[in-house]
Amino acid sequence: MIRALLLSIVLFYITALTANERTLPSVNESPWRPPIQLATELKGPIDITDYLVSEKFDGIRGYWTGVDFYTRSGKPISVPTWFSEGFPAYPLDGEFWLGRGNFHKMLSVIKQTQADPKKWQSVRFMVFDLPASKAPFEERYTRMLSSLTARSPYLNVISQVSVDSQVQLDTLLDEVLAKGGEGLMLHHKEALYKVGRSSQIMKLKPLYTASAKVVGYQAGKGRFKGMMGALVLQLPTGQEFKLGTGFNDAQRSNPPKIGSQVSYEYRGLTHNGIPRFASFIQEETDKFHDKEHK
Repeated sequence: MIRALLLSIVLFYITALTANERTLPSVNESPWRPPIQLATELKGPIDITDYLVSEKFDGIRGYWTGVDFYTRSGKPISVPTWFSEGFPAYPLDGEFWLGRGNFHKMLSVIKQTQADPKKWQSVRFMVFDLPASKAPFEERYTRMLSSLTARSPYLNVISQVSVDSQVQLDTLLDEVLAKGGEGLMLHHKEALYKVGRSSQIMKLKPLYTASAKVVGYQAGKGRFKGMMGALVLQLPTGQEFKLGTGFNDAQRSNPPKIGSQVSYEYRGLTHNGIPRFASFIQEETDKFHDKEHK
């Protein structure tokens, strides 16, 4: 009797441990990421009449599953319970937004593990797509307008417009920039929602050029070990930042000297005045003046 009882206890614990092991994720299993579409940069000529155009909002990418919110990398986003009241039971792709020029403020709100109701009162979820729909984008946009408008004060559908010419596109870009916007998004009217990088949705942002003084180096890592990894540059304001892209191997092996001036491209500034997405152009021999390229 005692032997049978002991055997039953052992079998119980073996069964429990095995069940627990089945629920544990594999160490090699990748974390879940929302199945979202990613844009490319507009680089060549296109037939602009094939596209719908919208403002590019400087917010935090968000994915609504129909139940919860997640970041682009798959991290859950804590929101007050009232924020998502009225949201549909199907996926939405969009941006958490606090207004133009407030990216850093939005980021601090998103990072909070405990949602602050007072701060979330001003946040809007700006929807630009329906990930689960199999319809072309123009039809998806029509569906968003008809099914999402007025559902929640915290849910807005991003306005899409058609333009007839490059001149009209440039004018629209100028208007957005004058209001403090970041740029434009161009979405092909017939495009299907494609997970991953898509050439049918493109970003159009102004590209600026400027120069700065080389004040130091950061050593390279990995393939660049033994070479320069990044230049430490000093802006006219005295601020410093690291420039690590745009170099070939020869330039990394023989980088610009300390004290020299280099030119670089960038796409706007961070809230504290540091160039965003900066890329090396060349070492300067003459005084270089900032100018904008569109």
